Amino acid sequence: MSVSSRWRRPPRIVALGLLLAALAIAAVLLWGRPGPAAEPQADAQPQAERYDLLREQMVARQIAARGVADPAVLAAMRAVPRHEFVPAEYLSQAYEDHPVAIGYGQTISQPYIVGLMTELLQIEPGDRVLEIGAGSGYQAAVLAEITPHVVSVEIVPELCELARSRLGYRDGGAVKVICADGYYGWPEDAPYDAIIVTCAPDHLPQPLINQLADGGRMVIPVGPPGMVQVLWLVERHGETVTTRQIADVSFVPLVRKVR
Repeated sequence: MSVSSRWRRPPRIVALGLLLAALAIAAVLLWGRPGPAAEPQADAQPQAERYDLLREQMVARQIAARGVADPAVLAAMRAVPRHEFVPAEYLSQAYEDHPVAIGYGQTISQPYIVGLMTELLQIEPGDRVLEIGAGSGYQAAVLAEITPHVVSVEIVPELCELARSRLGYRDGGAVKVICADGYYGWPEDAPYDAIIVTCAPDHLPQPLINQLADGGRMVIPVGPPGMVQVLWLVERHGETVTTRQIADVSFVPLVRKVR
């Protein structure tokens, strides 16, 4: 049976089609062939390792080099991942030598100040510690590396919940976070061997002094907001309370509930 000329493909079109098909196959064979494996780049280092390195550098350069020498304090600050306690938009600043904003007008303290204040407390394993101003939970996490008995009070509800969630990386063991007015401390678990205040009242709160154990120590910044404040070391021996100025500092003010 003859094929109608209506369906017979012209010879030139057939040849052109075969040529294009051959070129397509050649392109696949040439460009589809995988090239040599790329060499791993230096910036492919895992992010966790980078943070570990930055934390080691922070402890060595910002804290130990400036006189903080307590091995337990240095070990605690090496152990706690500070980047987990700062907002995502400030991750690049997590290990820099300055405070970092955490929202609600509050900050996570400068690493050196965290180390200095923790060392001044002279915490021993098993000591009972009260923190006023949990913030995002970083200072409490450092304390909990030294002793398993830490109570932290935070007045800002959102930060209270944030601290609770961030401190969950410790499997809920060592820190009790309380949503309350820190001026009054937390008498339910008093007395405390150490009290650390991470925000500045304009005077020494008597309720905190009352909650110090015999031989207890408190580190607290005192002074008006927006001006130079003084970091004080307060010690209690029986009914005798002594105070000593440590350094000029700048902290956010102690937030109080309106009564």
